[in-house]
Amino acid sequence: MVDFDARAVTWDDDPRKVERALRVAALIADEVPDLGWRRVLEYGCGTGLLGFALRPRVSAVTLADSSTGMLAEVEKKIARSGLADLTPLRLDLSTDPPPAERFDLVCSLMTLHHVPDTAGLLRALRALLTPRGVACLADLDAEDGSFHGPGVEVHRGFDRERLGRALEAAGFEAVRFRTAFEIEKAGEAGPRRYPVFLAVARPA
Repeated sequence: MVDFDARAVTWDDDPRKVERALRVAALIADEVPDLGWRRVLEYGCGTGLLGFALRPRVSAVTLADSSTGMLAEVEKKIARSGLADLTPLRLDLSTDPPPAERFDLVCSLMTLHHVPDTAGLLRALRALLTPRGVACLADLDAEDGSFHGPGVEVHRGFDRERLGRALEAAGFEAVRFRTAFEIEKAGEAGPRRYPVFLAVARPA
């Protein structure tokens, strides 16, 4: 299991993470051109890189995570920003009751493969959307387990066709995928690139 609390303080020190969040935010803006009025939930926000990247384009952002360490960094960043429309929220949709608020966009970046019950999370995210809402979920394409390596119990990415069917079963429609970026990691046979998709879906 990845200890996100321990990694929180130095998470943003990696410029590649910042660049990936900016890339996904730009793709979301391309896929959802009417962002200006939308209230956003970034689920599994970590230090809020994606939510902060979206903030200039949207109405308000709620930054939700189950890691107290990550949320502490979010709170520091909000305080430094001086913005009133960024809200931290401790939330684990696998165990916690959902918030009362509904959102016009739910998004995540490299979160889905860490959640054991994929179908349950997709249903929970669907329930948090307004009728005109949209889900934008960025995560790993299916891989052989080498991305995290042995001993880390996570999903080995996702087959796009199967995830598309899971989204439809959870109450979404108009599902489409785009490749967002690739992550290069060293391997035994040399560098290896792992594609990351952006899945976009709307409530059925």
